[in-house]
Amino acid sequence: MADNQYDAIVIGSGISGGWAAKELCEKGLKVIMLERGRNIEHKKDYVNANKENWEFEHRNNRTQEMIKEHPVLKRDYPLSEEVYGMWANDKDCPYTETKPFSWFRGYHVGGRSLLWGRQSYRFNKWDFEANAKEGIAIDWPIRYDDIAPWYSYAERFAGIQGSKEGLEVLPDGDFMPAMEMNIVEKDLAARIKKHYNNTRHMFIGRSANLTQPHHDRVNCQYRNRCWRGCPFGAYFSTQSATLPAAMATGNLTLRPFSIVTKILYDKDTKKATGVEILDAETNQTYEYKSKIVFVCASSFNSTWVLMNSATDIWPDGLGSSSGELGHNVMDHHFRCGASGQVEGYEDFRVYGRRPTGIYIPRFRNIYNDKRDYLRGFGYQGGAGRGRGAEVAEMTIGAALKESLTEMGSWTMGMTAFGEVLPYHENMIKLNKDKKDKWGLPVLDMNVEIKENEKKMRIDMVNDAKEILEAAGVKNVGTWDDNYEFGMGIHEMGTARMGRDPKTSVLNGNNQVWDAKNVFVTDGACMTSASCVNPSLTYMALTARAADFAVNELKKGNL
Repeated sequence: MADNQYDAIVIGSGISGGWAAKELCEKGLKVIMLERGRNIEHKKDYVNANKENWEFEHRNNRTQEMIKEHPVLKRDYPLSEEVYGMWANDKDCPYTETKPFSWFRGYHVGGRSLLWGRQSYRFNKWDFEANAKEGIAIDWPIRYDDIAPWYSYAERFAGIQGSKEGLEVLPDGDFMPAMEMNIVEKDLAARIKKHYNNTRHMFIGRSANLTQPHHDRVNCQYRNRCWRGCPFGAYFSTQSATLPAAMATGNLTLRPFSIVTKILYDKDTKKATGVEILDAETNQTYEYKSKIVFVCASSFNSTWVLMNSATDIWPDGLGSSSGELGHNVMDHHFRCGASGQVEGYEDFRVYGRRPTGIYIPRFRNIYNDKRDYLRGFGYQGGAGRGRGAEVAEMTIGAALKESLTEMGSWTMGMTAFGEVLPYHENMIKLNKDKKDKWGLPVLDMNVEIKENEKKMRIDMVNDAKEILEAAGVKNVGTWDDNYEFGMGIHEMGTARMGRDPKTSVLNGNNQVWDAKNVFVTDGACMTSASCVNPSLTYMALTARAADFAVNELKKGNL
């Protein structure tokens, strides 16, 4: 095989790219995985994994210089000393905002699989049916039963801990033993269940954290330093799970510092022949050839690659024939909820740093509930104890130090995550008037939440307060901290799946209608968003598409 010739090219090395590489390599294909950023080696390059906060020069706080250098990252929590340098550089990789959008990216091997929150939930059967039933956007080309076996496959390999609850709204999976709620959470959960007559539920958040040794990975050590990189491999990432599996086959070539600038297309065969890359270090251009291409660069970057692959046939990019490429941007709107104090339990404290919280699944617009908006939301949160007496005078000197030796009172808080509908007018496009560090055009963001989401946010706040008060939490306060599109870091859409090439970019097997040997399996493919974290769905869709692609290759159809 020539140095630039492979069976498959995988663009991107995050959650979807890692899964694509693993699946294709294990099925016998010679694969090259192209990552635009630097390599991060498992364990060796987790430079902050074992540091205590006081060991950071600025005690793990952001500095004025950091704020100056990162105008986007500073908008929310990603800008911090413990993961400084892990997120994409705002100045090297700019974008423009027709309307405000906070885009937090991870440009390195592993991508945001090193930085994600690890919450792992299945979509339910209604999520795949809602668009068609409500006349919103277009229908998903698949149903829950089509993806359920692949959810199980992904859960078993990734290692998802959680409890089985028997709920239609949040299907059970193939779980490892669940982490425990603490005593306050357990008692509040029982009160919620009783008060709402078993129609609302609170249980441990399902997450990609091992509770048992798994493959060559060690179970969670309850350090809650996951996004610094876990030397135990206790949470799912490309580095801990899919990359070692792909490498073990001997079929994978990993090439970092490789910015894919376009997919090469042969209009006679109507297939892709490979990709063109720009070496991020040398600025040299190279081509790689393959039989199939998996585009897994993260939602917007995958769409950028398609858009930048313009031809005389499709001047707006590969996959643009429907007019939907770049449209239907979604996220999960959040940054609102409630919290309060829990009386008693003074003989109990939290032990260890559990890397997940509680989850309350959606209860609006299901069964007999009907609101003045579509879809719904769920809650994430938890109970805990801080330190220090809550006395205003104890704020300085010896009195403050003495108070910090005492445990504070218990508190309980919850944050809502709501579904954003797929609106055609919410879109991204190439801005050729502005260039990045490498002279490439950037994306322009033109998205906003609309009335449906604004109405939902009222319930997201009020229901949180009602639930906590029903559970006996005192002095409950609410908040709405002005969500900005993108802050959920769950950007989806822009190359959606569908049943008709006239209204979608991809078919039900994640194939680009316009080039059947090109597959897009990351968040770009999503037809709707549900209200649950989407990464588990990306894993399942990627494994499913890889299985289909290899079978089609064997049949000679690709």
